[in-house]
Amino acid sequence: MATISLDPRFNLQVGKNQHQHGGVVEEIDGLIRVYMDGHVERPSIVPIVPCTMSLERGVTANDVVIDKCTSLWARIYVPSCFGKLPFLVYFHGGGFCVGSAAWSCYNEFLSNLASKANCVIISVNYRLAPENRLPAAYEDGFNTLMWVKQQALNGSTEHRWWLRHCNLTSMFLAGDSAGANIAYNVATRLGSSGTSDFTIIRPLYLKGTILIQPFFGGEARTWSEKYTNQPANSALSLLVSDTYWHLSLPIGSNRDNPWCNPLANGMAKLRDFRLPNIMVCVSETDILKDRNLEFCTALTNAGKRVETVMYKGVGHSFQILHNSQLSQPRTQEMMSHIKAFINE
Repeated sequence: MATISLDPRFNLQVGKNQHQHGGVVEEIDGLIRVYMDGHVERPSIVPIVPCTMSLERGVTANDVVIDKCTSLWARIYVPSCFGKLPFLVYFHGGGFCVGSAAWSCYNEFLSNLASKANCVIISVNYRLAPENRLPAAYEDGFNTLMWVKQQALNGSTEHRWWLRHCNLTSMFLAGDSAGANIAYNVATRLGSSGTSDFTIIRPLYLKGTILIQPFFGGEARTWSEKYTNQPANSALSLLVSDTYWHLSLPIGSNRDNPWCNPLANGMAKLRDFRLPNIMVCVSETDILKDRNLEFCTALTNAGKRVETVMYKGVGHSFQILHNSQLSQPRTQEMMSHIKAFINE
């Protein structure tokens, strides 16, 4: 994948917009700028590509509309195959504030994953903050499952091209960074005590959850958040992380909101969740490493089955950004681990 770099035209526009929209109140350089009047700018730092662009050999992809009212849509990847395949519902990363299912890096990663892991993938283009703060992204995730259920029950001819390849009783929620947070929160909604949401999604059956570098936080800092040195091309620093949370959490919330800090309510709450098998992918040089490991330990102590995989020498979103020499071999390792997990 080509190196991601900032479009210089973005900064040329700033002066004009300062007058038009007031001062800048929040900014992550090169990714997002929020103005006083609520106007939001996101430069084209990553190319938006059509579903037919640079697909892995044998993979077919198409975009589908899920909800016109909320502009919710998804990109579906189907490898060439015979019979039924595991079905992954995937959420992209970007701190809840940036990113797209049409970003070239996700188009490349997910078409490769569909081919290598031999699975059907639906990549959800959920609503972004700050225009749509949490829980909007979680609602989009849940509504995607309900839409898939409806197409399956209706015997949709329009969507037969991909549904006929799906083993809907072998469904996995997956995502990276903020997308992993969404996958986890949709899974906990399905598995909350006293609800029947597991039965609500039938004939879909949630078999597992794959969390790649899950984006969690908290008011208290971990060692890796405070002391891990990040290279200039790192995808996530502590300041960037804090800004994402400030823009995405409900106004007035702090980082101990359970959507940000899943351990905020203690072990009892984790024990209450009925969760299927969980795979957590952790990057050794990620500032989230310690928080991810604490999360895995807490889940294990709460009686959940957790598979933790550490990727040596790489940082946050290495599999998407390819920002180190080790990115490619570690990405291949990750795809092999995912393939094994979904075929257990």
